[in-house]
Amino acid sequence: MSRGFIEQLKFDEKGLIPAIIQDEKTQQVLMLAYMNRESLLKTLESGYTWFYSRSRQCLWMKGETSGNVQRVKNIAYDCDQDSLLITVDQEGAACHTGHYSCFYRDWDGTLVSPRLFDPEEVYPRRPGTPSILFELYEVIQARQRLRPEGSYTSYLFNEGQDKILKKVGEESAEVVIASKNNSEEQLVYELADLMYHLLVLMVYHGVELKDVFAELRSRR
Repeated sequence: MSRGFIEQLKFDEKGLIPAIIQDEKTQQVLMLAYMNRESLLKTLESGYTWFYSRSRQCLWMKGETSGNVQRVKNIAYDCDQDSLLITVDQEGAACHTGHYSCFYRDWDGTLVSPRLFDPEEVYPRRPGTPSILFELYEVIQARQRLRPEGSYTSYLFNEGQDKILKKVGEESAEVVIASKNNSEEQLVYELADLMYHLLVLMVYHGVELKDVFAELRSRR
């Protein structure tokens, strides 16, 4: 998507603009959130919705904890250029309460949107999964699609499955050695290397992070 339209938008005095999120398939309104320029740029770059939290005063990716991500299909803006309409392919439920849409109640309290999950079973009591995993996963996906010259990730995909598996094996061995050396700094470094190559393997097979997180939740 082109970024040129951003210069035409009218952000408020806090640098924010409201964004209405709509399901592309059902046309149902899913939620209302706020974006700043940075979150809008990250949305355009990643293809997933990013917002700005007014309470926490930070960027957040929709679905970074629950896995219920939103793949962006189109972005439109209104006649006054001060609000956005973003159509998405919604994975699972959009609302943190577990309902498909945040607008799940009529004026009289009647529930009009189904509850798809129990938030107590999805959201951890401590801060959620770092968005860096999703960011890195998306970068690796882009490397697989575009295969830019000089990229180590592109090299791995060009070499194929056997090369990727060899690196996973090598990095696993490095983690074992770091642990035996009782070196916390070395262990952190080698664990990061292993996690990166595991993400490459996941992208190679088309395995998504949300599916791994769901499996981990089932083991609690």
